[in-house]
Formats: sequence, C-alpha cells, structure tokens
Amino acid sequence: MKIDKKHLLNYSILIPYLILSILGLIVVYSTTSATLIQAGANPFASVLNQGVFWIASLVAIFILYRMKLSFLRNGKVLAVMILLEILLLILARIFGKETNGARGWLYIGPFSMQPAEYLKVILVWYLAHYFARREEQIGIYDYQALTKNQWIPRKITDWRIVTLLLIGIVIVMPDLGNATILALTTVILVGVSGIAPRWFGAIVAAIVSVSALFLGIIKIVGVETMSRVPVFGYVANRFSAYFNPFADLEGAGHQLANSYYAMSNGGWFGLGLGNSIEKRGYLPEAQTDFVFSIVIEEFGFVGASLILALLFFLILRIILVGMRAKNAFNAIMSFGIGGMLLMQTFINIGGISGLIPSTGVTFPFLSQGGNSVLTLSIAIAFVLNISAGEKKEELYRELEFEEN
Repeated sequence: MKIDKKHLLNYSILIPYLILSILGLIVVYSTTSATLIQAGANPFASVLNQGVFWIASLVAIFILYRMKLSFLRNGKVLAVMILLEILLLILARIFGKETNGARGWLYIGPFSMQPAEYLKVILVWYLAHYFARREEQIGIYDYQALTKNQWIPRKITDWRIVTLLLIGIVIVMPDLGNATILALTTVILVGVSGIAPRWFGAIVAAIVSVSALFLGIIKIVGVETMSRVPVFGYVANRFSAYFNPFADLEGAGHQLANSYYAMSNGGWFGLGLGNSIEKRGYLPEAQTDFVFSIVIEEFGFVGASLILALLFFLILRIILVGMRAKNAFNAIMSFGIGGMLLMQTFINIGGISGLIPSTGVTFPFLSQGGNSVLTLSIAIAFVLNISAGEKKEELYRELEFEEN
C-alpha cells in the first residue's frame, strides 16, 4: 500500500507559517510605504519585491516537500552546497556592495542575495548529518566522540574546522548578527547531539561567562578604544547605545531611543495599522532590524504578544517534530531549525528592547528581506518533509504490525 505525502502535511506548522508570512507582507508595506511616497517612489515597491521572494518560497516548499528524505541525508549533495556557500560568501566579501559597514550582499539586477542567510539552514543541515552519523559513537564515548578524530577519515572533515571556517567568513564580512545566530545554533545542535547534559551546561556557562567578561571589558576600556579593533569597529556604536542610549540621542543612541519611543507610543492596543509615528523617518531601519518596535507601536502590546505567541507556537511545533522523530538525523535537523528560529527571535527582541546589544538581526517573517523569507521557508519545507516522512514510516510500521 502506497501512502501519498500530500495527506501527511503538518498543518500545525504550515498554517502558522502562512499567517506570519502574509502578516509580514502587510507589515513591510506599512513600514516602507510612507518613506517611499516621500521619496516619490512607488509605495508598493518593497512589498512587491518581498512578494516575489514569498512566491518563490512557496514554490521551494512544494519542491522540497515532494523530495525523498534520502536527498537530505546525501553527503555528496551537502558537500556541494557547502562549497557553493563558501564561494558565494567569499564573492560577497570581495565584490559585494558595502551596506551599513558590511559586505554581505551580491547584487543581481534589481535583486540582492545575502549568502549568510542561507548558511543558517546549510549549517544546521551539515551538523545534523554529521552528528547523526556518529550517533552510536556519541552514545558510547559521549562528548569525546565529537572531539577525537579516530572515526574521521581526514581532519579537514572535522566538524569544528568546517563550522569555524563558515562562521569565521561571516564574521569578517563583518556580520556579527548572523554569526551570533550561527554560533548559538551550533551550541544547540551540540546539546541535542546525544552528549551528556553536563557538557551542554558547561558550554552554556562558558558562553555566558565570556559574554559577561567581554561586555565588562568594553565598559571599562571604553567603546571608542574598542572601535579601533579590526572588524569590531562597525558595531562599536551599538555597544555605546546599549550602555546608555539617551547619552547620545543624535548619534549612537538614536536608534534604540526611538525604538523605546515606538514601543511606548503603542501602549496596550496600539495606534492602528499604518499609524506609526516613528517609521516616518525617526527610527532608522524601521522595516528590518527594528520592525517589531513598529509592530508594537501599531498593534500595541496585546497585538504584538499574539504575534509573538504564534511564532513561539510554530517553533514549539517544529521542536515537537524533533522530539517525536525516530531517526537521529530528522530529530537533530528539526531541533536545529527550531533553535535557529528561537535564537533569531531572541537576538532581535533583545536588541530592540536593550536587553542585549543590537546586532542588526531581522525579525523572522515580519522584517523586510526576501533572502530571509526564502531561507526561513526552506527551513520550514525541510521540517514539513521530515514530519511527513516520520508519519509515513509510522503508518507503514502499524500496517506491518496489523498484517502480522
């Protein structure tokens, strides 16, 4: 008996994705139309560009969902994707146009490509494949299975070398926001690889300690001195704003202070869709990094909380696919994608609220950025495929049990 995958679609993931994506188009129009009109441009220009990427995303979801799961577990396909990604990252760094101090974009006519966005899914894919193949060794040797090379034919294939290389290229863009997401997602993947909880706890404790020490050094030494450090210089002002945004309202603190004003304007129920004050030139990057500040201003605390709850519901459903998966690769892949979404949300919300220094990370689905939408859609497609594959295997096992 053949079971068609179209009957196994996980609507608890697909429907929240569609709602957030459509809401994202509305928010992109709301946050960009006013400034486009002021500039004498087409007020629909940004949302049309976003819409093109979303349609491409739907096509990608359809294609990836129909593929066999063996495609995802093919090491040769993954190796080609990693090499292509490295090439694109290098090309973007050398030939890319500088935007906000970083060279992370390749421009092809009216469209731009940001390779670091696609690296998020590729890194999760790579580590899930690597750790799943060493499931048995991890079960026996614990964390040592990930730190010794006796099971690895060549040292160049050591996951630590590959991961550091990929994240390192993103850092020198410099794109510390996406590099942070990649690093934290890697920590999550290591944690769910099968190692003992004490190792994961030690890694998290080390990260928290180093981060606190780093912020302390910046506070003592001063942002101006740290701005002379290569690569770090372009984010120095963000740290200055983090310590006291109201000390320099015309400079470093302008963005974060206006983010506070936007959230304060929103109150409980917001000013209404399209009625934001801060998006009219007061809050820079209102359509990307600080889009959720505008969401709070227009939808209020209640509306923004509902949107955030829907996003967290989507993340939890993705994680649940991982928890229920019988196959190690499927489980780690789902946990990684859920973790990636969670880290991106945490870093964005933390940045606009001043809980952590702003790193220029977009809010999932709502921020303007076609590459971000396409990347997240590809990740959703992988999870939908994994969910259907697991259900299919479960149904075959049940049918086999009934026949016996």
